[in-house]
Amino acid sequence: QVSDLSDFSRGHWLRELLCRREEPRHVQSSPDGQHLLLLQTSRPPTLPRVVAFQRHSIAGADLERSWQPPQPALVGLLFLQSPVVLGSWVLALVWEHGRTEVWHFVVAVGWQLLQTLELCQGARARVVSVCSQGASLVWCEERPPLGAHSDMSKCAFRFCVCARALEVAEQGVRLGTVRIVLHNSPEYQVLASPQHVFLVPAAAGFATTSKFLLIWHPEKAEFTITAPSAGFIHSKVLRSSSESDFRKLLLGSVGLLSCFAPLDIHTSTVSNSGGLLLVSTKGSVSVVEPDGTQRHIFDLESGPLAQGSPVQLKTFGSILACVLAGVLYLVDQNSGRLVEKEVLSMKEVHFLEFQGEEDSIQLLSQTGIYSFSVSKPEDSSRPEPCLVEMVFEEACRYYQRRSLSSSKLTVEKLKKGGTFQAPVVLAAILQHSLHQKQKQAQGLQDTYAKLLSTMSLELQSYMSLELLKACVVCAPESEVESYCKELVEQEVSRILQSDMDKDNLAYLNSVFASFPKAAWKATRSCLQLQQNGDGLLVARATPEVWKKVLCQPQLEEVGQNGMAPLFELICASFLRFKPKWLPSFVELTQQYVSSSWSYSSKEGPEGRVPLYKRALGVLARKNKHGEADDEMELELLLCSKRPKAVLQALQLLIRLKQWQRVVEVAEKFSKLSPLLNKEIFITLLAEFAQHRELDPYLHRLWPLCPAELSASDILSTVLQHLPHSQEDPVPFSSEGNQLTVGLLKPLLQRVVQRPSVQDEMYSDALQSTTFPPPTPPREH
Repeated sequence: QVSDLSDFSRGHWLRELLCRREEPRHVQSSPDGQHLLLLQTSRPPTLPRVVAFQRHSIAGADLERSWQPPQPALVGLLFLQSPVVLGSWVLALVWEHGRTEVWHFVVAVGWQLLQTLELCQGARARVVSVCSQGASLVWCEERPPLGAHSDMSKCAFRFCVCARALEVAEQGVRLGTVRIVLHNSPEYQVLASPQHVFLVPAAAGFATTSKFLLIWHPEKAEFTITAPSAGFIHSKVLRSSSESDFRKLLLGSVGLLSCFAPLDIHTSTVSNSGGLLLVSTKGSVSVVEPDGTQRHIFDLESGPLAQGSPVQLKTFGSILACVLAGVLYLVDQNSGRLVEKEVLSMKEVHFLEFQGEEDSIQLLSQTGIYSFSVSKPEDSSRPEPCLVEMVFEEACRYYQRRSLSSSKLTVEKLKKGGTFQAPVVLAAILQHSLHQKQKQAQGLQDTYAKLLSTMSLELQSYMSLELLKACVVCAPESEVESYCKELVEQEVSRILQSDMDKDNLAYLNSVFASFPKAAWKATRSCLQLQQNGDGLLVARATPEVWKKVLCQPQLEEVGQNGMAPLFELICASFLRFKPKWLPSFVELTQQYVSSSWSYSSKEGPEGRVPLYKRALGVLARKNKHGEADDEMELELLLCSKRPKAVLQALQLLIRLKQWQRVVEVAEKFSKLSPLLNKEIFITLLAEFAQHRELDPYLHRLWPLCPAELSASDILSTVLQHLPHSQEDPVPFSSEGNQLTVGLLKPLLQRVVQRPSVQDEMYSDALQSTTFPPPTPPREH
């Protein structure tokens, strides 16, 4: 306990006011922590009022303001820095009808009213929310329609966001000109950080406008529209006052924003780092950065929050303090780790501003002011507690997946129970050995020491990775790229050596999306891809790595959240950085599959979707399709050497009218199997019957004729594919593109002169040295 409220002026009255639980109130302390302001919006017969209390018995007049309920209510208590004297400040009381009182505290004199100002220009305007941003006041005001019976649905956008500079000088206080930030808008709560202003939709707003947040950047004259849960961010610079209309601001995003769900906001406040802290009705705490991105921090354990249940948030350095239902949560904002959790003896407390250490938190309660210090480990060489916790959390997930029991496994059960020894051993090794560079591990059992020597390389790898991450955070902008390349290579290599579950696959997708070039180089390094002396692509990856590459997850794990399997990620990298290698890579993977799984195996990757089809799917998802993509599709079809793929490639070449390559593909792949040879020949014979493009290559096509085709089969195929003419046929066409018997004659002669199958069967019996055979000798 720091104070029992006795060092405040009228401390007994302050204690009495804090004990009145039926009165809703707002407590705020001055920037120097020497003054405490209490705003009470009481029910009749007590009047609403603002009372200021002085700390450390500073002499001077006190401040107390009250007003009658018909009088407009107070909407803001703001502390503004005075530019005249460094470190001095003034207090602004902003009323609902726009009247603003500026007060200043002078030592030995007390509170003095500097000036009373009119914030709004219109007499009918009503201030609903106000904040201070630098030396300016930013507020949202309601401008009621002129007509008394105006349609409220048409007047839904009757609010306006304004800004006005407030200058404090020796002669008095002066207001600058009104600046219209946004007009014709819905109702917003304005919250200011040092450089930005957040516009949070009011709870009673319309569903269509409560699906996104607005962030105003005064220095850039820019608005950012963000729907954090949906990942939507759009920025627009307002070059003139005409563009500050709310409808024009959303003109290009209305269709997309209408598809999003409304924001789930229970409590909102601004952190000391400039982010917007949000608490959802489900108890999830997150922060929205000034650039519009959202980051989840922590989940409160209380479950769904009621509409009237108060949640207090305040940041102290890197620690987020949260009070809910008499429980104090201290959370590390950077890692989301729960540092401490304390059950308070009273449910209602208030955070205080003070000048002191960042790791100390001051709370105001009915009995006094209390200081709560965040504990730190005595030995800085010991590892972070979160690392040991991560070991047990990962072990929980691992054992839960393999458990047949329906009961949930927790970290506490793992620590207390003696069933699972692996996480206990690993935690002990980390606690004794990690971060001790020059000292050997002491206090370890013999079995632990043996395990430590076995996993020393893993620990060194972990330490180098952590060091590299620290370098990325602290490095200048010019060196970040080189560090990121090394970091991505280590991360990709680490994941390829672990289980390829859904979480690791999602992580790989984010790595490939954020660092495509570094991920491509890391993939080449892990697979050891290179060209040999003959220009062929070779890979020296281990079978375990190949299995990770070819792993194809279930469709329900991939389609719903847009994750791509690792094979597809690698194919996309090939298309982007080395497209000529993609067919060779697909051929390499097929060679590994054929040596590892049988052709008909349903467990292998070829048992589901053939690899060439998966590569073609990546090619089809490209935004632009050109001639190079047709060539790539052709190469992928041919490298598979599957009959259907070869025939599909042949049809593609025919469609592109590349007759020279048509003949070359036919000659090459007809040797694979008699059935494929027959299909290729019939396809080309049908093309030969329709046009004269293949006539220069007939001497190369006729040798491909299968042995089982007879002359009648050939003539039947030709007649089926003759082009149908609208005119009556004539014996001699002037165009000269008709099929004649002369063109077919070499093929028919070749077929007729070829010995039949039956002749070949009896060829051995018919061939003899003399014919007829000699007469056998007669016996008398």
